[in-house]
Amino acid sequence: MANTGQVRYEVVRGSAVITIDNPTRRNAMTYPMIETMYDHLLTAAAADEVRTVVLTGEGDAFCSGIDLAFLESIPPEDRGITASPMNEAGWWNITACPKPVIVACDGPAVGMGAEWTSHGDVRIASNRARFAWNFAHRGLIPDTGAGSWLLPRQIGLQPALRLLYSGSWLPAEEALALGYICEMVEPGDLLEAALTEAERYHAGSPRAHRLTKALLYAGLTRPVLEHQLESREILLDCFVSEDHAEGVAAFTEKRPPKFTGK
Repeated sequence: MANTGQVRYEVVRGSAVITIDNPTRRNAMTYPMIETMYDHLLTAAAADEVRTVVLTGEGDAFCSGIDLAFLESIPPEDRGITASPMNEAGWWNITACPKPVIVACDGPAVGMGAEWTSHGDVRIASNRARFAWNFAHRGLIPDTGAGSWLLPRQIGLQPALRLLYSGSWLPAEEALALGYICEMVEPGDLLEAALTEAERYHAGSPRAHRLTKALLYAGLTRPVLEHQLESREILLDCFVSEDHAEGVAAFTEKRPPKFTGK
């Protein structure tokens, strides 16, 4: 079955904007689209001009999950993407991106689409955004594992279980109250809000961002002493980095820092 869906990539004001673009299917994903999105994340991670990533959807939807029409066109024995959905440590590809990832959600994020919003570091949504982990309605569990691992860490055990048991919609207002999203805006202001949020991060050291992100996610699974020891080792390394020297010089000279990520 023909499908014209794509995933676009452009650099805007220092952010790699990755846009899921299949609006006639509510931005449902095909396997080639998923693989393209993963490739774009690698491109963004390697690009010096990219400081942050914004993941969003075209039109009035974020992502409605897998495109069932596309899936039905493929024999069951041939289904599945060739690219790994995670890195060697088990982190989802969106989460594993070493740069801050902001999810800008407008309209529905359903199933795998809702899962992907959890993979991001920060979420901003329009006032018509809504999220649904509706896997139980299909006799499934959360398909990327994020709903059963990341989501309870993001909003708490009881709210996560209620969403997973019921498969009900989580409207933007409730998502904001739960802390699942950090900001709610009008639909027409969504991309600008995400880019503005991203630019707040650009004042910081990209090396410090990468190290902080890695420490934060690793710290979710290990003993505090192990975490403290690694944090101390990394901090000592930061003290002799070019970015730290530049940060101190910029403060002393009362000017914005010019970080290189070294």
